[in-house]
Amino acid sequence: METGTVPSAEVALDRLAIQEVLAHHSRGVDRADETTLKACYWPDATVAYGGFNGNAHEFCAVLPASIKRYTATQHTITNICARIDGDTAAVETYVTAYHFQVGESEMTYLGRYLDRFARRDGVWKIQHRQVVMDWNQNAPTTAVMSGPPFDGLARGARFPEDPLYDML
Repeated sequence: METGTVPSAEVALDRLAIQEVLAHHSRGVDRADETTLKACYWPDATVAYGGFNGNAHEFCAVLPASIKRYTATQHTITNICARIDGDTAAVETYVTAYHFQVGESEMTYLGRYLDRFARRDGVWKIQHRQVVMDWNQNAPTTAVMSGPPFDGLARGARFPEDPLYDML
């Protein structure tokens, strides 16, 4: 489809389903929620994360322990470009990932996810993910965790303690 062409309703709905998978993946990483992560990948899917290259479900099993070494993380996704061809899609998604350790460091990672999605029985999931790093920045922490205006705010946490799980 040429850039700027109005998509059919079916293609627009496919893109929404793909965007939902991407958003849930970010949630799964940041909440260290293995079940949510696995729901984003087909069981035979693969990943190329640099430090881990192999079966996606195996990756989802080890990621929560690894991500918990940080006090908090936040993966934000933007610029989702999906080329849908029947039951497959090539999707490039920009990602900015923040990794915070209280009293130590703040790391910002900027890169992209290059995903191959597959639709099976009307469901879109990731079939293969390659992570591409564009750049990163590391600095001593400047976070302020208490005092106005932060006192009294709910605090993000990992699965299942995060306030999110009270509303699901």
